[in-house]
Amino acid sequence: MYLCTRIMQPSVQTAAAEILNMVHAYMRENPQSELHRCGKMFGVLIVEDGYLAAFSAKLDGSWHHPGFVPPVYEPQQPPVGVGKDESRRLQKLLFANYNFVNGKGETKNLLDIFANHKPILPPEEYFGNPSNRPSLNPSFISLPPSGAGDCCAPKLLQYALTHGLRPVMLAEFWIGAPPKNEIRREGVFYPPCSGRCMPILKHMLEGVQCEIFEPERTKNNLREEDIERLYEDEWLMVVNKPAGLLSVPGKGNEPSAQTLLRAKPVHRLDQDTAGLLVLAKTPDVYSELQSYFQRRDVLKRYEAVVKPACPETMTHLLNHPEGTISLPLLPNPYDRPRQMVDREHGKPAITRYLIRSQRPDGTLFVHFYPLTGRTHQLRVHAAHPDGLNAPIVGDRLYGEGTDLMLLAAEISFPHPVTQQLMHFSLHPLVQ
Repeated sequence: MYLCTRIMQPSVQTAAAEILNMVHAYMRENPQSELHRCGKMFGVLIVEDGYLAAFSAKLDGSWHHPGFVPPVYEPQQPPVGVGKDESRRLQKLLFANYNFVNGKGETKNLLDIFANHKPILPPEEYFGNPSNRPSLNPSFISLPPSGAGDCCAPKLLQYALTHGLRPVMLAEFWIGAPPKNEIRREGVFYPPCSGRCMPILKHMLEGVQCEIFEPERTKNNLREEDIERLYEDEWLMVVNKPAGLLSVPGKGNEPSAQTLLRAKPVHRLDQDTAGLLVLAKTPDVYSELQSYFQRRDVLKRYEAVVKPACPETMTHLLNHPEGTISLPLLPNPYDRPRQMVDREHGKPAITRYLIRSQRPDGTLFVHFYPLTGRTHQLRVHAAHPDGLNAPIVGDRLYGEGTDLMLLAAEISFPHPVTQQLMHFSLHPLVQ
């Protein structure tokens, strides 16, 4: 009933395009659909004989729509007005009814799957009541995040594995209006969320040869000789960090600028961002340079190529070629390392921008001057509808593609020992 059969196995792009067209037709027939106000994630699972489709959570108040697989479990509406302890008991009962199979024939419910995972609280809970914080209340460890199990990826795998279908490739993509806080764009593929879905998928994919589709990243095989040293003395160095190289060590064994150069970065560039990076060679110099950044005694200029989301955005930016973006940012608790805009709990993030030129391919060349240093600040401020509404080209997290067109192009600061003004700049990102 739910399998779209074909003579030949479709690609995820073909299957996603068909679902996109089908959902657009549904939206035209239902002008009051929630998708016009805020879209949602849809998914396709390629199997040997065709593909399956799903949407996350409910669509317009219903778990069931023709052509989409059913939910793993259909929860009932909880009673109104229950206390906190009773609410947690009901949550545990609910999560115990979400049972997921895997390729080995094993079944686990959500409580089992998340038993050893750190608790995830949304900002309104984490900031709203300090007693809820995981470090103060270990009882949160036993509860999965809200909405776990209702995303489209677990729905698709559950249906396939319980109906004798062999999964081949899984893909998720956004359809409908963008959400208020996160950055999602219609038709763009996204990896499953790290907080809600990945622990479930890790269990479900045991014994299954199924790929998760996402844009390929260039593997980091960089060596010390691949890093251009622009300046070095006994106290510090300034280098041109290549894209793909971490600034500081991460969770894995990937090389970083810190490990390769045996010096400590005073500030950080995203792994996908290339450009000027300052590293300290002694603890005292590191502390002094950090104080410069904290006091904003350092001039930083970035260059980027952005793609306006629509012709109206292009016109607006050309008519307003400079300005300031102020959108407070917060790590997305359900999907790290992505950041989200949160006007209530987010930390201040301010960026000045200057449109330098319009390019023949419909993109814009922009200078960014960050006045704060939040994670992914320029990427979010470029992509968010309340920012430029023009994602940086090649931004795999907030736009499309994998080769991020963002360069830390210029930096100036006083030398912490000699007090000489240090100034460095790179060749322009584009001509």
